[in-house]
Amino acid sequence: MIVVAINSSPSMEKGNTAVILDPFLDGMRKAGADVELFYTKKLDINPCQGEFNCWFKTPGECFQKDDMEIVRPKLEEADIWVLATPLYVDGMTGPMKNLLDRIIPNAQPFFELRDDHIRHPGRGEARHQKVVLVSNCGFWEVDNFDALVVHIKAICKNTNSEFAGALLRPHGPAMKPMLAIGRLVEDVVEAAREAGRQLVVNGKMSEHTLNTVSRQLMSRDDYFQVVNRSFRQRLDALEK
Repeated sequence: MIVVAINSSPSMEKGNTAVILDPFLDGMRKAGADVELFYTKKLDINPCQGEFNCWFKTPGECFQKDDMEIVRPKLEEADIWVLATPLYVDGMTGPMKNLLDRIIPNAQPFFELRDDHIRHPGRGEARHQKVVLVSNCGFWEVDNFDALVVHIKAICKNTNSEFAGALLRPHGPAMKPMLAIGRLVEDVVEAAREAGRQLVVNGKMSEHTLNTVSRQLMSRDDYFQVVNRSFRQRLDALEK
C-alpha cells in the first residue's frame, strides 16, 4: 500500500498538526504501508494559471516546471492521500489549496455523469484512492472544522476518490504542553497511531478511535482563560 502525505503547516514537523499526523503515519508504516511525507513549505509549487494547456495543447502535462512534477506522479500512484493542514479561516492553508489546484492535468476537459452529477472524467486508468484529512485548530469547538470537511469531501467527489475520514484536533495548542507535563493526552496520540493501523489493515478507521483523537482536553472556560492569559503575557513582554 502506497501512502502520500502532505503537511501544509508552515511549522512543518514542529507544528501542532504534526502532533497528530506523525503518530498516524507511524501507525500506517508499522502496519506495512509505504509512506512518503511532503512539506509544502519545502516545495516550489506555483499557482495554477487557469490557461488549460494541460487539457488541450499538452494533455496531462502542465507547462509549469516546478516541484509539482515530483508530487503529482506520486499522488497518481498512491492508494491513500493524507492531507494535513492547520485550519486557516475555516479552511485549508493556501499552499495546500495551491497544490490541489495543480492536479487538474489528471482530469479531462469533457463532462460525464457520475452519481447523477456532471463531473470531469479522470485521465488514464481509473484507480480507487482514499483521502484522509488531518487537521488542527486553535478554537475549542470541533465544529470549526465543518467547512473544511465539506470541502475535502467535495474534492473527493470530483476526483472520484473515497473520503476515508478525518482526524480532527480542536484546541490543538493544548496538546504539546499537556504531553510535556505527563500522560494527560497519551490516549489521543495512541488513537492517532491506531487510526493509521486500522486504515491499512481494515480499510477504515473506527468512529471510537477518531472521536478519541478529537476528545475534549479541558473545559471551554479553562481553555478560554489559559489562551487569553498566554496572549496577554506575550503582548506585555513585547511592551517592556
